Amino acid sequence: MNLQDPIAAIRDGILSCISKDAKVSKIEFEGPEIAIYVQNSSVITDNGDLVRSIARLIRKRIVLKSDPEIRKPEDEAKKIISQLIPRDAGLINVVFDKALGEVIIEVKKPGLVVGKDGALLRRILAETLWRPSVVRTPPVQSRIVTQVSSFIYRNSDYRYKVLKEVGRRINRPQLLRTNRVRVISLGGFLEVGRSAIMVEADGSRILLDCGVKLGSMNLSSELPELDTPEFNINELDAVVVTHAHLDHCGAVPFLFKYGYRGPVYCSKPTRMLMALLLLDYMDVAAREGREAPYDLNDVKTMLLHTIPLNYGEVTDIAPNVKLTLHNAGHILGSTMVHLHIGEGLHNIVYTGDFKFAKTKLLEASSYVFPRLETLIMESTYGAPSDVMPSREETEQNLINTVNTTLQRGGKVLIPVLSVGRAQEIMLVLAEAIDQKLIPSVPVYVEGMIQEATAIHTAYPEDLCRELKNKIFYEDQNPFLSENFITVKGRSARPEIVEGEPCVILATSGMLNAGPAIEYFKLLAENEKNCLIFVSYQVENTLGRRVQRGVKEVSIPGPNGKEELVKVNLEVKSIEGFSGHSDRRQLLRFIERVTPKPKRVIICHGEPSKSQNLAFTINKYFRIPVAVPSTLESIRLV
Repeated sequence: MNLQDPIAAIRDGILSCISKDAKVSKIEFEGPEIAIYVQNSSVITDNGDLVRSIARLIRKRIVLKSDPEIRKPEDEAKKIISQLIPRDAGLINVVFDKALGEVIIEVKKPGLVVGKDGALLRRILAETLWRPSVVRTPPVQSRIVTQVSSFIYRNSDYRYKVLKEVGRRINRPQLLRTNRVRVISLGGFLEVGRSAIMVEADGSRILLDCGVKLGSMNLSSELPELDTPEFNINELDAVVVTHAHLDHCGAVPFLFKYGYRGPVYCSKPTRMLMALLLLDYMDVAAREGREAPYDLNDVKTMLLHTIPLNYGEVTDIAPNVKLTLHNAGHILGSTMVHLHIGEGLHNIVYTGDFKFAKTKLLEASSYVFPRLETLIMESTYGAPSDVMPSREETEQNLINTVNTTLQRGGKVLIPVLSVGRAQEIMLVLAEAIDQKLIPSVPVYVEGMIQEATAIHTAYPEDLCRELKNKIFYEDQNPFLSENFITVKGRSARPEIVEGEPCVILATSGMLNAGPAIEYFKLLAENEKNCLIFVSYQVENTLGRRVQRGVKEVSIPGPNGKEELVKVNLEVKSIEGFSGHSDRRQLLRFIERVTPKPKRVIICHGEPSKSQNLAFTINKYFRIPVAVPSTLESIRLV
């Protein structure tokens, strides 16, 4: 292949495989895909072997598209689609993306639109010459999914320009071939928060995560070390986000504020959850009188540059780097990152946050990869004492505590994180009520929980097998249980507190903000009630003080004045619901990961935990382990 002009060489290779009868009108590099536009409709409808042969030759992702001149007009195409789709599929909307030549078909039951082996999709393509993309209508309406999707469709022309620029950079000439690879720690090493890892390989630069450290005293300690000479935003090829928690994605819009205009790769659910949590992050900052490090326009720009990928989808993200995302089991859409660098030069797996055990919500994380030399692994619960009870024991503990409280006429308050932990608790409660293990009482849900849950219902294919089967094949969606009642506003809280025994799920999980703190004030003085912590309580938060057993706390009231609240209710802490792997699971992952890494780099943990885990891995598995500090670089090749 012509190293001086790889784009021209790729075009020549494609044209050599295609008959002139196809009438190729243009070949465009659209992000990680190469789109071949043709004017012969028969090539579009019978392209399987052709696409595979071209992909094998040039080793790129290929897609065949119809030239805009031969596509059916939108009104006519919409009529054809409406007639072809079975009524039982529940057609909701049809949206045309002119720039990409796609038609987005929103239905209640996507399986009925796909048809057997994709037969119906091929027919839609053949009769309209628009490439169909089927999306599921969430059974619970998601404001974020609707708004983000609509925003992206409205800005299709801008997004198309972005994809073309990304495609050009991916396929640019590779001038440097030093066969050197190194990682630079920009944040999240010997600490929890502001995760950011730079990977450099022969002129390509990939940033893995870019988070914030919540609760920091100033902006410089909240953000990763992006002002180091090692980091040049103009040389950055791609950002890869493992999941939507703010300590991994909270600073991504900051990059766009300062001029980054490259791609952000993540899973499809992560794009939506990122939008939800980033908007809430800015809202909380405004309410606390702090200035967020970016604004709404920066978040919007980020969304237009985000390229969502499926698990297992191999994607070029730089001239010499291929990316594959694997399930991490941490929260919905969480991923492990596999980077294949050069022609087999080096392979990196970055776990992000991961759970090496199955839960009611998600499958256990992946542990088998095609190739692996360097493993970068989290160590949140890496200390010898970080051993959690089994999930069965944890769930039974929750059920017993809820039962005890309800039997004495009390109410249960469970402060939760809106993404992941809330949905896990909802599933445990729904199953317990269904099996009559606890009484059928109202479970009030308030805060961002409902919106986050709606996003979960939009992506049931990413949930664990049993839950997915319930939703797909048994028509049973536990999130739609009649026991779950969404609280629309704060005016309903006094009535809930004065009413019959119930369970209340509310954000925030550490009693530092949100509706949970208001419910706590209303429930705290009654000894019949119970507060159940299911999340880690950070030092200096109200949650940590209550967890330690204080009997009086001061809480700011609506007028800003401190209110003294007596803490008479029962306080319980139930460990085991964490989305992180505990010490045993971390070591089991090292034991089972395939292939065995030649090097391990430890991140995302308090110093003592990271260092202890590193020592243990080296001792028992005889693998060299590094525990770098922030701004330290490690040469891999």
